Amino acid sequence: MEKIYAVVDIANDPNLKGIRPFQTFGDLVNVIVRNSLVIAGIIAFILLIVAGFQFIVGAGSGDPKKFEQTRTTILIVLIGLILVVAAVWIVQIVEKLTGLNLLSPT
Repeated sequence: MEKIYAVVDIANDPNLKGIRPFQTFGDLVNVIVRNSLVIAGIIAFILLIVAGFQFIVGAGSGDPKKFEQTRTTILIVLIGLILVVAAVWIVQIVEKLTGLNLLSPT
């Protein structure tokens, strides 16, 4: 059996115009950081919805232990979201002070 390889010119393929290779390692890190911030926001939103549902169910059951556990979950999610937003703000402050483009390279 003979192996057959296809030659594909990805750089000039009209179907892949929006896709480009990363020029530097910094470009790759930039994409990862930006997407991780979005994913962190989505996860926090989902956890807040689930914790809110548990809060309602726990309040209806009258179990103070369940109520306190749900309250702690909501607090932890909010603290995590605040930390993510604070990290973005710190990076933006460093960008302003140093003149570097860390999260939006040109």
